[in-house]
Amino acid sequence: MMIVTTTPTIEGKSIVEYKGIVCGEVITGVNFVKDIMAGLRDVFGGRSGTYEEELITARENAISEMVGRAQSMGANAVVGIDIDYEVLGQNGSMLMVSASGTAVVVR
Repeated sequence: MMIVTTTPTIEGKSIVEYKGIVCGEVITGVNFVKDIMAGLRDVFGGRSGTYEEELITARENAISEMVGRAQSMGANAVVGIDIDYEVLGQNGSMLMVSASGTAVVVR
């Protein structure tokens, strides 16, 4: 099991080897139906479940991609994880989520 944490260390474990920086990126489009539903939420208030679901999925995929890259380097943990979000595209219709951290071996 891969340990994934935002902290620079893991309590009860020692970092014995640094493998390097790993990243995972996901760029996803938000379609016009979701835009319409989110627009209605802007008018009437409330949370936008469609955007929240898209954001959660993109974040999980970016972390999964990062973990896969760490595993391919021989790491069993990723420390110091940072997750960033950006809106891209001409109309802000694309969402980029990137996850980065340091792949390490812990014991």
